[in-house]
Amino acid sequence: MTQEKSTDYRHVLPIQIRFNDVDKFGHVNNTIYFQFYDTAKTDYFATVCPDVDWERVAIVVVKIEAEFLSQIKAGEHISARTRVVKIGNKSFQLEQDIINTDTREVKCRCLSVMVLYDLVRHQSMPFPTAWRQAICQYDSLTE
Repeated sequence: MTQEKSTDYRHVLPIQIRFNDVDKFGHVNNTIYFQFYDTAKTDYFATVCPDVDWERVAIVVVKIEAEFLSQIKAGEHISARTRVVKIGNKSFQLEQDIINTDTREVKCRCLSVMVLYDLVRHQSMPFPTAWRQAICQYDSLTE
């Protein structure tokens, strides 16, 4: 079972650039972008699926691709946008980007394949119906 890609980002999280995020060239180091994406993923799931038992369930990144389009410089106002674009039986694809909130310029794009993991049984697990419904409704995916 697969849902189709949504057309817009509903989840937008402002990100604060910290002093140690910026390298000696005055821009955010590429490795920091993944921390921004992780922060946004966490907030996305807290918003869309608030009743998840994180002691029993994990979401594991099995593939991640980033396309760095433009530097982020110290002092810029940025946000990370997150949406689910495809849901399978045990995995899903998450699309994210980082934008300059003043100019709307996309600074980086990221596509992740995530797998649901049962922490008790130590194996991948099927996508719960409640999660599927909540995500499809939130991101306007067809069921």
